[in-house]
This record gives sequence, structure tokens and C-alpha cells, in this order.
Amino acid sequence: MISVTRLNNQPFVLNADLIRTVEQNPDTIITLVTGEHIIVRESSKEIIARVIEYGRHLRGLIPPS
Repeated sequence: MISVTRLNNQPFVLNADLIRTVEQNPDTIITLVTGEHIIVRESSKEIIARVIEYGRHLRGLIPPS
């Protein structure tokens, strides 16, 4: 899960596993695997960094096999 902010300054938490694409033109548009589009204040670089951090956090919680 990553924290993001809608254009109306309303923060919410998004399941990063549902992200299909992230575009910036000029607003950042996140497209989910469901086809839903979400426009957020954060840049595409910020979204990518948060998704990477989330993935690293998950791998740290999973014991090595």
C-alpha cells in the first residue's frame, strides 16, 4: 500500500499491486488493472519510488526460503 493525494488534496492509500501504468501528462494518472484511472498530485517519479519502497518493505518481511 502506498499513500497518494488526489487533486483536491484528499490523501488516500492505494494498493500498489493493482497499478498497471503511471503516466504524467502533465497530471499524474494512475491506471489500475481494473481499468480505473486515478489522478494524483504526486509526480510519476514519486509514485515509482513509493512502489519500489513498498516492494522492498514486503521482501524484508518475508523470511528467506
